[in-house]
Amino acid sequence: MAQQLVAAGETVVDVQPKLGSRVRLLATGNVNKNDPNDARSVAIAALRSKDLRPVVAEDHAAVLKLWSKRRRDLGSLRTQVVCRLHAVLCDLVPGGHPKKEITAAQAARALDALEPVGAVAQARYELAIDFLADLRRIDAQMAETKKRLEVAVKASGTTLTEIFGVGPYVAATVIGYVVDVARFADGDRFAAYNGTAPIEVSSGGHKVFRLSRRGNRRLNHAVHMVAVTQVVHRHSEGRPYYDRKLKEGKTNKEALRCLKRRVSDAIFARLVADAKRKGESSKAGPGGQRGNGSVSSVAGSHPERQLFGQATPGPAATIRPRPSRTRLEAPVQAQKKSRKAS
Repeated sequence: MAQQLVAAGETVVDVQPKLGSRVRLLATGNVNKNDPNDARSVAIAALRSKDLRPVVAEDHAAVLKLWSKRRRDLGSLRTQVVCRLHAVLCDLVPGGHPKKEITAAQAARALDALEPVGAVAQARYELAIDFLADLRRIDAQMAETKKRLEVAVKASGTTLTEIFGVGPYVAATVIGYVVDVARFADGDRFAAYNGTAPIEVSSGGHKVFRLSRRGNRRLNHAVHMVAVTQVVHRHSEGRPYYDRKLKEGKTNKEALRCLKRRVSDAIFARLVADAKRKGESSKAGPGGQRGNGSVSSVAGSHPERQLFGQATPGPAATIRPRPSRTRLEAPVQAQKKSRKAS
């Protein structure tokens, strides 16, 4: 969903669409979605919200996000083509292909060994050839995208790739979605953003924590990939920690969640170090926005006092003209004159 922009003097800030939508839903007046109502809701959100970021020029983070998304889209497309190729091979080869994962070379060897008989088998064989061509084309595109990702990540100067399990794709995903690490006041805020911090669902004196489904799911998947890679390789730094959690009585999933939180802290530390080294970090108050102080940069409001003001301002106060003094004193003066005359 596209971001909405609000200009206040010389400052332009991003207003997330959900903020404007929240104001509109809380309104007591007209809540229909149209341009005038949207503009009013965005303006109110910009006035009261404390989570706004000033608009800055796009840098290497946008480039990394674009190529990481391209890599992810190609991976989804490849999975789709492989599944369709598997389905056709099941009709051509008794029992289908023996392996769950199939490469272009394996599919080519399987098709070379076939001799289709009949019009139906010939049509399936030709369809499998087309799927094989699509698979080879996607593999070539993924290889080219990987090279561009490596070049872009190297040009960014990040040290994320020094963490075990973090490759160009994971590093590009993290940088692309984080953009500015100063958005987060500490590692706990960052863990809450990427969904690795558990949520407390306590009742009374019984404290219970459950898995968080909130946060940026792309970042959560990137952290998950790093944690799984460290668990698979016994010489990694995360494997001893994972084994120690298992000895404490935790299940495999619980131990993996603990490791994901440790990975999140390591990623945050690297991002902060990179920002300091480049001189891009700046002081940020609670809320973590770059350059955000105790006074809002939009309209001079105090965002720490309230998130939103009145969603829909009530009717303006009617100022009635004050009655004239002569009109009020006229009857009194008439009564005084009549008393003197009597």
